[in-house]
Amino acid sequence: MKSLVTTLILALSVLVSGFALAEVKPHPLFSDGAVLQQGMSVPVWGTANDGEKVTVSFRGQTVSTTAKNGKWMVRLKPSKAGGPFTMTISGKNRIELKDVLVGEVWVASGQSNMWMTVGAVANAKEVIAASADPTLRLFMMPEAAAFARKGISIQQTGTLDVENTWRESRPENIARFSAVGYLFGRDLRKALKVPVGIIKASIGSSYVHEWIRRDIVESSPDLRICVDELTGGLYGDMIAPVMPYAIKGVIWYQGENDAAAQKARPTLYRIAFTTMIRNWRDNWGQGDFPFLFVQLAPYFRHQPDAKDTPNIPTEPGESSWAVVRESQLLTSLNVPKTAMAVITDYGDPNDIHPHEKEPVGQRLALAARAIVYGEKVTYSGPVYKSIKIKGDRATISFRQAGSGLVSKGGELAGFTIAGEDRKFVNAKAKIQGDQVVVWSPEVLNPVAVRYGWADYPIVNLFNKEGLPASPFRTDDFPLLSEPK
Repeated sequence: MKSLVTTLILALSVLVSGFALAEVKPHPLFSDGAVLQQGMSVPVWGTANDGEKVTVSFRGQTVSTTAKNGKWMVRLKPSKAGGPFTMTISGKNRIELKDVLVGEVWVASGQSNMWMTVGAVANAKEVIAASADPTLRLFMMPEAAAFARKGISIQQTGTLDVENTWRESRPENIARFSAVGYLFGRDLRKALKVPVGIIKASIGSSYVHEWIRRDIVESSPDLRICVDELTGGLYGDMIAPVMPYAIKGVIWYQGENDAAAQKARPTLYRIAFTTMIRNWRDNWGQGDFPFLFVQLAPYFRHQPDAKDTPNIPTEPGESSWAVVRESQLLTSLNVPKTAMAVITDYGDPNDIHPHEKEPVGQRLALAARAIVYGEKVTYSGPVYKSIKIKGDRATISFRQAGSGLVSKGGELAGFTIAGEDRKFVNAKAKIQGDQVVVWSPEVLNPVAVRYGWADYPIVNLFNKEGLPASPFRTDDFPLLSEPK
């Protein structure tokens, strides 16, 4: 009798598993409330039984394919923004996705300053209370596996893992979503007046190389020193599962780990960052999609347990944070379809996670509106262009001066100057039209100028549109921890 029962149970389990395998299932990104990218071919994919015919219907289009190796994918033709619509996916079973919108889709990625939630920002109550917007949708990639790689349980993060589904922006849904991602999406949706979807794929305490495909890191002469710290990597956990979902672009906030790291990583950041962008673009298969990112905020405290206010150094010195900021600046200048939001005016010497996140989202949205959507808006503060030296004076010219340069809150601060001995000293500086003249009585024959070259730069050069100048240097002297 027992053997008969066992046989029946096994037969039933095989039958049930067979039915489960036969079910057509879309990828979790295709759920009720999804936002699809307008104006481009949209891949739709999922799983099904081998040989099963799968048909997808959406906005008058019907596309079919046959599942192979348990997977299927179709591509919908480009469509205009709008909604809500219904998508049906049919095989041996039929799935109906409701309330689907078409608009602009962006991925929000990086480490803890991108992961930081709406509930933790300075004005959280006001932001949450005003968050109702049925055409702004939010999707959180599951985080438990990625945190587990770092030895962190999801409970230790102060949040819970989430189901794979799109959520409408409203007070009960946004508190645990990325603050920068939400605020960027909010401002972009208001400006474009079309639906917007934000996919959050970020994890705290992560190095840039963790977001690169493992085999690329292994084959890179520069990056292979980091390969032992990958165990699969965040690329595989958080980014590869999103590909090839049709997106407009990526916003990125990361670099703190690299700035604080050993093994010369601050100077490797430019190589790793540009490699990561190329990796994502190549694997996504959408060409050079826009990649917008945040330059590191000022931060000083080197003793996290100390409760006193740190004495921020005022004398020039080396800075790994400045090196990473420079790498980010050079990336924005040299990699196509990139832009950088500068936030030197919103740092906190005591907190690596500044709680003022609205300016960050706003400046990223300005960059998107200008370089992606073609609006004639000023999206960047002054950026170093060239230096001209005459006598004991160095004259600095800028790009992105907007309608003019201004000094916020008194005389210009943050400039240093050096002569042939390469010893930098604090300098005087004044605005002269769209240029800045820099000098010091200690340096009679200057050869180089730096601005904001510190972990916590105290700087105040802006354009009249209220956007801060990026820190920079005019020299190419060997840097702190630079590989020989």
